Amino acid sequence: MKTLHYGTVAEIAAGVRARNLSPVEIVAEHLERIAEVQQTINAFVHLDAEGARAQAHRAQDAVRPGAELGPLHGVPITLKSCIDVAGWPCPAGSLLRKDYVAETDATLVARLKAAGAILLGNTNTPEFLMAYETDNLVTGKTSNPWDLSRTAGGSSGEAAAIASGCSVGGVGSDGGGSIRVPAHFCGICGLKPTPGRIPATGHFPAGVGAFSWIGVVGPMARTIADVRALFEVMAGPDPGDALSARVPLRAIGDAELKGLRVGILESDAMGKADEETSAALQKAANGLAAQGFVVEPVHFEGLAQAIELWWFFFGPAIAYLLQPSVLGQEEKLSRIFRDYLEFAEAPVTLDAVLSACAERDLLRAKILRQMRDVPILLSPVSTTTAFRHGEGTWRPGAEQCYRDTMRFSQWLNLTGFPGASVPVSVSTNGLPIGVQVVGRPHEEELVLAVAEKIETARGPWQAPPI
Repeated sequence: MKTLHYGTVAEIAAGVRARNLSPVEIVAEHLERIAEVQQTINAFVHLDAEGARAQAHRAQDAVRPGAELGPLHGVPITLKSCIDVAGWPCPAGSLLRKDYVAETDATLVARLKAAGAILLGNTNTPEFLMAYETDNLVTGKTSNPWDLSRTAGGSSGEAAAIASGCSVGGVGSDGGGSIRVPAHFCGICGLKPTPGRIPATGHFPAGVGAFSWIGVVGPMARTIADVRALFEVMAGPDPGDALSARVPLRAIGDAELKGLRVGILESDAMGKADEETSAALQKAANGLAAQGFVVEPVHFEGLAQAIELWWFFFGPAIAYLLQPSVLGQEEKLSRIFRDYLEFAEAPVTLDAVLSACAERDLLRAKILRQMRDVPILLSPVSTTTAFRHGEGTWRPGAEQCYRDTMRFSQWLNLTGFPGASVPVSVSTNGLPIGVQVVGRPHEEELVLAVAEKIETARGPWQAPPI
């Protein structure tokens, strides 16, 4: 490892087991890195330095001959500040939640702790997670470690923290691209799983109703292998998540990948990606073809309808559910969240909701039938690289209108498909470009296996210049 703060899960866990690395030293270096960059990128909401040091000492004491250690023993991680960690503030970017302190750990947090992970702190989000830029009235804006004039994405201080070496990996959540877009903007990897594959118990907003199959929690890290390691620890059923299912983990070998059909997604509904994003997509496709995959363009029907349905649920329906909690407190809301409420405001009737639910299920089946012989799709994550602070908006017609630029990510949340973002190249102005790997429900392992082949063709991960 060049430095401990850019080590991988495998390197750190193996080093701890062999007693070549000390959890105390690992945590100390990560805390030192946070102190070095936090004022610049503002990724953290809450840093539990004292708790992390105590965890590290316990982890070090546990390393002795014959001891059974978890797969993440001694690995420092972070979490998005909308996921409950007992004793930590969990504001989700809102003054209305600034005094909320979780009483119990979210299920996924308990699983990470049981696997030996050391929790450093939680990271910044836009208010109530409803934007693709992280800026709020509680902790301010998070900057991109590749270019401080640009956003790290939304929601995620998590991506900025991981990319800059503050943690080895962590957990985000995704209702319209909020794992994949920040990963793409910051040059790391992220997995949006099938709803219920990782329990969303302990996440705000709660994973019920429309949230349960639009919003998910998932791992983020610098490499696909690290994403997989986190996924395998967090995955599994939980009674607190209505969509959780007992889906066994499985390994994907090279024999299963040989000759696999991969489609380059084509759809007029997605909008036009910029030239460098399109070039990165072709580079990823060429890398897979060179490794024996059958890669060809595919045209899918129904995606325009999927985008409109996604917006009905993410926009008017969710805004309707949030309205009672903000009524009379508008002066405490961030500009970004007020914009969301303004443009999401629309009548929500029982007939409209029931019709949209039925339409969503029929459309999902239609798209699944088109994926029968093409189990993996490649596409951009968004139409362009990270935008400048303040440029992103829900305002129709704007150059950086989210409903136009983020369509490649949004339709997966409507259908409940898994998707991973993996960095492929860097633009001429020095910004990362990721590619999205899309799979069928509950086939996260295949998505990650293909993403790892793209990573292999790309070469070693590149750190930001911060």
